This record gives sequence, C-alpha cells and structure tokens, in this order.
Amino acid sequence: MLTVYSKSNCPFCEKATHLLKSKNIGYNEIKIDEDNEAREWLMAQGHRTVPQLYNNGTVFVEGGYQGLAKLSDEEFKQRLGETNASE
Repeated sequence: MLTVYSKSNCPFCEKATHLLKSKNIGYNEIKIDEDNEAREWLMAQGHRTVPQLYNNGTVFVEGGYQGLAKLSDEEFKQRLGETNASE
C-alpha cells in the first residue's frame, strides 16, 4: 500500500489523494504538520515539499502530484504490482 506524506490545506496533496481514490489504489496518508516524527524523517530523506509518495519504504514516483498524474495505468500496475492495485 502506498504512503502519502502530505499536510493540511495542501491543494497538490488533495489532488494526489483524489487521483489515487479515483484509481481505487489504497493508501495511508500521513500529515507531516500533525506528525513531527514523520516530518523529520521526510526531511532526512531530502524532501522539502509535499506530497511525497512511498511504496514499501521507497519513493513511488518523483515529483509529487505532478509525477503521479503523468503515470499511465500500466505504469501504476508495474510500480504497484498487480496484487496491490485494488487495495
């Protein structure tokens, strides 16, 4: 399942989660403005913007929402693996 690192009142975060919902892709959302430990971890990974998307601890796609929006359905399947696409 994907992990979406986001923050409150972030339009790109909202677009990213809406896109995942529209494709029936399960995700866990962690708001870094509410979870200081997650914010520190994300910054330690070199990120300074949200949303950031991870799959099993590795970056799912570079570029946040814009990178996510560029993925084709086939690329989603390849990156998630067929079994995770409908979680």
